[in-house]
Amino acid sequence: MKIKYKILRWSIPFFILLLWFLVTNLGYWSLYILPSPIRVAKTAFALLKSGELLKHMAVSLTRVILGFSISFLIAFPIGVFMGLKKNVYYIFNPLLEFLRHVPPLALIPMLILWFGIGEKSKLIVIILASFFPMLLNILKGISNCDIKLIEVGQSFGFSKYKIFIKIILPSALKDILVGMRIGLGYSWRAIIGAELIAASSGIGYLILDSQQLSRPDKVIVGILVIGTLGTFIDWLFRILINKFQGR
Repeated sequence: MKIKYKILRWSIPFFILLLWFLVTNLGYWSLYILPSPIRVAKTAFALLKSGELLKHMAVSLTRVILGFSISFLIAFPIGVFMGLKKNVYYIFNPLLEFLRHVPPLALIPMLILWFGIGEKSKLIVIILASFFPMLLNILKGISNCDIKLIEVGQSFGFSKYKIFIKIILPSALKDILVGMRIGLGYSWRAIIGAELIAASSGIGYLILDSQQLSRPDKVIVGILVIGTLGTFIDWLFRILINKFQGR
């Protein structure tokens, strides 16, 4: 990548920060609605110093990792089964398409009625948000395996299990990892919705509580933390994928 593009890439956040600083400090925008970057930085430092921000981050991270892990453990066997048994996928496809287009936030009232306001409902929102991206990618990877490779395995007398482990699964690995990466991103994006359900901790709770207390500086800190953590997790996962694929 050319140096000028690298400079442009990193200069955009700098210019946004500069614009934010100028708009708030020159009085073009009410500080009550949009606090200055300096005030937001001071608030973030105070939250970090008191340990409050780290506590909310730890709670949200735990929920995301747990919800994502459960979602993958459900999506993987279903995706593999439907990828191998295309008739089953054909039968269940209308139901899956219907469920896929229902936003998890729309189910929150029913989830509260069925599972209460505890951790279970919050995890289900994260599971629903990340399930379908992973399922569809696993399904695509398994069902698109080159039939000629399978025929080669059969000509060598491979059992069905060995064909799956030695041929189909490695062939589908790239799609599975892509699905996991997308699913992880969706898990993180769903955390605010999950923490709408009577949460007493977490980044989503911090944002909602700050909004009710008219503290936009804390709201912006929460938004910045979510974006930063999401970017970091995605970067970490991308490195793990590259190492796993030997790049």
